[in-house]
Formats: sequence, C-alpha cells, structure tokens
Amino acid sequence: MELEVKVFNINKGKNSEIIDRCKKLSEYCIFIAKIHEFWNELGSLEKGIEKAIKYCSGHGILDQFLEIHGSEVLNMLYAEWNLEDAIAFAREEEREEKSKTIAQNALAKGLTPELIQEITGLDLETIRELNS
Repeated sequence: MELEVKVFNINKGKNSEIIDRCKKLSEYCIFIAKIHEFWNELGSLEKGIEKAIKYCSGHGILDQFLEIHGSEVLNMLYAEWNLEDAIAFAREEEREEKSKTIAQNALAKGLTPELIQEITGLDLETIRELNS
C-alpha cells in the first residue's frame, strides 16, 4: 500500500485558489497571520496569540470557535511554537558539540587555534579552553 500526500502552504498570500474555496480555512490563515503580526509588534509570542484571538473574535474571524476554545488554542499554539524553538536550540547545541569534537581532534593533530576557528566557526576562547 502506498500513500501519497499533497501538502499546500496556506500562509497569507500562498495558494489563494485553495484558501478562497473554504471560508474557515481563509479565516484560519488570517488568524495565523495576525499571530505573526502581533508577535512581531509586541515581542512576545503569548501576547501575540492573545491579541490575535481578541482581534479575530472581535472581527468575526473564527469567532464561535475561538469563543468556545480560545484558551485551548492559546495553550496549543504556544506549546507548538515553543517545541519548534526547543528543537532548533537542540540542533544548534548538537552542531556546537560536533564542532568542539572536530576542534579537539584538530588540536591533537597540531592545527593552530586560528585555523580551527576558520574550520569550525568556534570562538578562539572556546578552542583554547579545549586545549587546556
């Protein structure tokens, strides 16, 4: 058995031919765009989501759904974006650990800290700490 799934970007300005056919999908796109807008404006994801919920509820966008499930939506979206941030942070830490391993091996082979910095992108202080 084989399953083929087609994925569409439904962010603002993308695939409008699909979004325009479904009012709820269109409203959802507006809601997500408002979250991004208010997040940038307020500098806080949680405040951005809260303001987007209030904005959309006041403008008839997903209003019935948000009236009933607003707090659930806030918790779900906040957790989802925090998960994405956590994954990105973990990947960055993993890259740094690999760079440190490469730097230790390069130091053992006699390469200069400056050359190792070029190769790994680590700062000289970190490289020197690995050498001690």
